[in-house]
Amino acid sequence: MGGIYALMSIGLNLIFGVIKVVNFAHGEFLMLGMYIAYWAFTLYGLDPYVSLPLVAISILALGALTQGLIINPLLKTKEINQVLATIGLMIFLENLALFLWKSDFRSVLTAYSAASISIGEMRISFARLLAFAVAMGTALAFYALLTKTDVGRRIRAVAQDAEAAELMGIDHRRIYIATFGLGGALVGVAAAAMSPIYYAFPTVGALFGPTAFIVVVLGGLGSFIGAMIGGLIIGIVESIAGVLTNAELAKAFAFAIFLLVLFRKPTGLFGERARV
Repeated sequence: MGGIYALMSIGLNLIFGVIKVVNFAHGEFLMLGMYIAYWAFTLYGLDPYVSLPLVAISILALGALTQGLIINPLLKTKEINQVLATIGLMIFLENLALFLWKSDFRSVLTAYSAASISIGEMRISFARLLAFAVAMGTALAFYALLTKTDVGRRIRAVAQDAEAAELMGIDHRRIYIATFGLGGALVGVAAAAMSPIYYAFPTVGALFGPTAFIVVVLGGLGSFIGAMIGGLIIGIVESIAGVLTNAELAKAFAFAIFLLVLFRKPTGLFGERARV
């Protein structure tokens, strides 16, 4: 789960770091991705990892459309308009899913869903281990894209100074659309990886969306490494707390860790203070 949290948070952090917009519909993007993986499995028998490219591309397109049609026209208006727009999108997507697929819990049961690997007396879920490996592999591949490719350099240039990047011939609005799309694609990968280990239902985004925000703030706004480490910390804390106490209290422990770090270091573990 820490790997899934990290991947979701990297996408959220990317959008905020470049566009300076908080996407409150981030959890609903995850929910739609899980439904796409579910229906691909149910209707066509596609394993979630086979349909992963389809899910990633679909949520990438959704992210690009969200930026191009909803956020871009509001960039020069008050920031509250952008916040309200993503909140409105969140409510719309959640209720659309409820209308289309009702409130039923739907699951993807693959041949490896219940499989486990034994190490001594410890048993590790194969599906969860696979999800972690895919999440971390995708995160590292995305880091390479940001640091080694021309697109990544353009994204980082716009994140540092959009006006200066514009003077260098970079169309910052196109980069914004690409950035929002890439953030959505990361959520799509997380959704496909989660499908064999978690139920799909209309409000699943409300469970994972807030956790992604916690991870972003915990790791530090704009920090790639912070999002990865923050996601792993929250995932481990929730898992240990769920075993030692109960599942209902697991989120409370995660919030407690988040508050402790925030009180000690308001910028997060790897964040820096803004320069005025």
